[in-house]
Amino acid sequence: MSSRMIPGTTPTVISKNSLIQWLDQIASQMRLIAPRDIDGNILYRQVGNAAEITWDYTRPVLSIKDVFFPPTEVLFTIEKIGNEVNIRETSPEGEQVLFGVRPCDAHGLQALDALFIATQPIDPYYMRRRENTTLVGLACPEMGATCFCTTMGGAPDDPRHMDLMLHAIEDVYLLEVVTEKGAFLLERYPLVIEPGIQPNTYIRPEITTERLAYPALDSWPEQFNQLYWEEIAERCLSCRACAYVCPTCRCFDVRDEIQSEQGDNKVYERIRCWDSCAGEAYRRIAGGHNPRAAKGERLRNRFYCKYYYFPQQYGPAACTGCGRCIDVCPAGVDITEILHFMAGIAMVEKQAQVEVGRI
Repeated sequence: MSSRMIPGTTPTVISKNSLIQWLDQIASQMRLIAPRDIDGNILYRQVGNAAEITWDYTRPVLSIKDVFFPPTEVLFTIEKIGNEVNIRETSPEGEQVLFGVRPCDAHGLQALDALFIATQPIDPYYMRRRENTTLVGLACPEMGATCFCTTMGGAPDDPRHMDLMLHAIEDVYLLEVVTEKGAFLLERYPLVIEPGIQPNTYIRPEITTERLAYPALDSWPEQFNQLYWEEIAERCLSCRACAYVCPTCRCFDVRDEIQSEQGDNKVYERIRCWDSCAGEAYRRIAGGHNPRAAKGERLRNRFYCKYYYFPQQYGPAACTGCGRCIDVCPAGVDITEILHFMAGIAMVEKQAQVEVGRI
């Protein structure tokens, strides 16, 4: 490249061939994670070259959350040999590039960052992975049937939260440099810019015109005791699938397990693994008491956490509008139904206040 690409400058037009060569170059030098077809499921997984990447997809089945916050990870090992105890902390992987990131998945990192990095104590495992990862986004060609990212402040071509952003236009791409980290990646691994490439007119991805009304924060407390939560919970199986596919759910459990044992010498592993507030035993405490024993209480907490508790404590809402939870729920619990309910209640109450002259 003849000059350094500066964040915020005019996007550069590149061919797909140049993009493939660039990705092959990166994959030969560091870990490259991209959408792959694994037994018919599109997942973000490590690839050895660009030929393994799936290009035609709406969004992967799982988000990029497990790249930074794995479903199961060993935090450290404790080795006890006689009276001597040694602790060895595990170190997350080195530098990596995450390619083909959909905007809703990058948006999800905003909520995880708010908890794991912006709040004390900082989670060192998550932070190291975030620092060592460059995000290369790829705009969605259209919104999926269950997507509602625009309600949550996103869009299918939203470059925020990315380091580099690509917009596909037939057989060429517009490359947008968003951050200094993205510019630095292009300095280390230069793209071949082929002269004379001109894209056709850029057509923005189709955006649904039907937006959900996003309920205001002050509308949630008054609906806490609504019978609605028990009614909708009659469908819930407490399977926790919604939490596992969610880009922002971050509950976890920590346990110690014996890795090996020889006489008095033992090696333990401290393991962190995903958990979910929808699980029956999630809030059970010593003595067996469970403050959220009923499904309605647990389901209510899930939505209050996303749209009320988390924004109050950390800033962003813990939802990106990706719609994955709608797709995987075997009982038809639809998160947009809850938003419609809350917004409807809020609008009815506001109209009543107008009628009595309170506002």
